[in-house]
Amino acid sequence: MSVEHGCSQAAMISGMHIRCAETRDIEQLHKLLRQVLEVHHMGRPDLFKTGATKYTNDELCTILANEQTPVFGAFADDDVTLLGYAFCIFQQHEHSNILTDITTLYIDDLCVDESARGQHIGTALYQHVLDVARSAGCYNVTLNVWSCNPGAQAFYERLGLTPYKVGMEQIL
Repeated sequence: MSVEHGCSQAAMISGMHIRCAETRDIEQLHKLLRQVLEVHHMGRPDLFKTGATKYTNDELCTILANEQTPVFGAFADDDVTLLGYAFCIFQQHEHSNILTDITTLYIDDLCVDESARGQHIGTALYQHVLDVARSAGCYNVTLNVWSCNPGAQAFYERLGLTPYKVGMEQIL
């Protein structure tokens, strides 16, 4: 699939801009990834460790270099301070016996720095993801939200997302 993934030009928003994250941003990506991990750990300490890192530096380099896994960063005007990010994955089910052959832009992770919340950065990131998905010819944008994070679920619902499947469990 050859599509424009929204990294060639930065999207400008008042007081910040959105561009694809680069290897020089890895340290700040880790900082925000830890914030997300702590939210999940507080909600589900039985599943999520504390103080860990989701990715190694090498794994982040691989993600950042892959056009199928764009990472959009919202940066302050200094182009250094990371205010938020959206880790995305282009998904397609080619040759599936049961699923149609649509292209989805899946948001694997969306985070706004704790110190920058309430400034509509998450909304701007989500709108940027929608724009990229539309320009890439995607059918939809999807994401998962943990039920232990009702604030995130309410945020996504305010943006217009609706549940399309529900994960369930029984702890033994």
